[in-house]
Amino acid sequence: MTGGHYLKLKNITMTNTTTNMELISTHPVKKSDLGFHGNLFGGKLLAWVDAAGAAFASQVCDSPRMVTVLIDECVFKKPAKEGHLLKIYGDVKSIGTTSVTLAIEARSHNVYDGRQAIILGTNIKFVRIDEQGEAIPISQRVKLKYNIDI
Repeated sequence: MTGGHYLKLKNITMTNTTTNMELISTHPVKKSDLGFHGNLFGGKLLAWVDAAGAAFASQVCDSPRMVTVLIDECVFKKPAKEGHLLKIYGDVKSIGTTSVTLAIEARSHNVYDGRQAIILGTNIKFVRIDEQGEAIPISQRVKLKYNIDI
């Protein structure tokens, strides 16, 4: 292994990564996903991160109607290359009256040796809405499940 400090967790070697995050999506990086320099196109990665986050927010909040309202700063730390798997992990950071904020990490997974490197980390806030698009409260049951003060 070269460069960085490696952490062995659940049979996956990662570079400087957080723990206790749930795998929420996996995408193979294909030639059609690459930008001009042979790296995963940033816009493609953001679309995958947003979609995976929305699905995870729906799962967490027991609601199919979750919309993105805020994506924090996104810093692209390393490139993902063709043939890698892009794994997206999520964790509940906080739950408000009508919103949930998730910590999201996208990691490049090398299929040959299992090493992962964080490509992007961000926080995304989703709001629960009704049929008319108005914000509605997240249930107390959800807050209790995630040990959020109610």
